[in-house]
Amino acid sequence: MKLLFLACLKPKTGNHTTAERIRSHIESAGHICELRDAGEFQSSADVNSLVSHYPPFEGALAIHLYRAGRLLLDVQLPFGVIFGGTDINEDVKVEHKRVVMEQVLRKARFAVAFTAKLKEEAEIHLMSQSSKIYVQPQGIQTEIADNFCWTEFLRSSGVESEHVDELHVFLLVCGLRSVKDPLYLVEAFSGWHYENVPNILIILGPNIDPVLTAEVKSAVKRTTGVFLAHERSQQEVHAAMKRSFAVVNSSVSEGMSAAILEAMHLRVPVLARNIPGNAAVVQHEVTGLLYSSPQDFLRQSQRLLSDQELRERVVRNGKLYVEEHHCLEKERETYQQLVDSLHSV
Repeated sequence: MKLLFLACLKPKTGNHTTAERIRSHIESAGHICELRDAGEFQSSADVNSLVSHYPPFEGALAIHLYRAGRLLLDVQLPFGVIFGGTDINEDVKVEHKRVVMEQVLRKARFAVAFTAKLKEEAEIHLMSQSSKIYVQPQGIQTEIADNFCWTEFLRSSGVESEHVDELHVFLLVCGLRSVKDPLYLVEAFSGWHYENVPNILIILGPNIDPVLTAEVKSAVKRTTGVFLAHERSQQEVHAAMKRSFAVVNSSVSEGMSAAILEAMHLRVPVLARNIPGNAAVVQHEVTGLLYSSPQDFLRQSQRLLSDQELRERVVRNGKLYVEEHHCLEKERETYQQLVDSLHSV
């Protein structure tokens, strides 16, 4: 089967990583899967022009109901959709987008939600039949770069310290865009660093929004204890996670944060902002710590620093949680079966 797969493919983002992984699952079943950036197309007419090429496409898949799914509305192919997170958490609040997404979901043969909570929200806001939406958590795999140098990483991020081993590095892994809210903790963390110099925050991720990127660079320049790392490969990000004291999430909205799950898989403690998408995977004081404000973040971080038993518990439980609920093989099996259903209907 020849399948068109539309997603937002900004380099080195969670969306891109997820799309590549799902494409790999589909191709391992013997299908041809052409992954294309939804940003290449203005309308369904552009997609129609592509799918008519010989040999013709026989089905389609899209991540994000609005950004990618709307492009399939007038395409005469059976298709499935995968909720991106911001579509269900944010875009449903905009009526014209909600109406379009409801049409997409109605026409789709199936939909995939990363969490039961996301499925529930979709059913409430998009009037969808429950049987059409499958819950399949993201499959997680981690790989550490062999040639990664921690000292060089710190130095290139602007960290100057003769006592690298004494640092407590809090790593905020996120693309620089507003939904990730990378400046949320900067001021509070800088004040904490002033009193506890070994505690530093490093923001690591691709520059997606040029305006916000400029704001982050400016904020980092004028504050102490907060640094901005150059963009890295996924293997290097995993290596940096592994050497960090904790991995941080400060997002306003998440579908399912791969960075949180990867940190758990690598046995690194997680400090995540208390939003529905994060609370669906981080159980407070069991698999990680949730915080509701910058000051609460400092309280939870201090607990992690002073309570070794708490740290060991969340690391142990986090690893077990990912192994049990985010199995790569189960994810592969689900997508292969769903794609087969496009062909058989």
